[in-house]
Amino acid sequence: MGVSYKKLFHMLIDKDMTNAELMEKAGFSANIITRLKRDNYISLDSIEKICEVMNCGVDDILEFTPEKNKSDSI
Repeated sequence: MGVSYKKLFHMLIDKDMTNAELMEKAGFSANIITRLKRDNYISLDSIEKICEVMNCGVDDILEFTPEKNKSDSI
């Protein structure tokens, strides 16, 4: 399974919050924003901080997606 953070970026737009403001309020580096934009995994600690800042639950900021490029036969 892959992960998508599109919900988070839509929420940032809805709340009129920039990536820089999220970084400052959550207390993490620009590297985390880059990982989010690339739909890479981030630590549960970072996800928790985002949820606290955005006043939301995990399912409000991310969703699991089927990975592309994997064989269906296992």
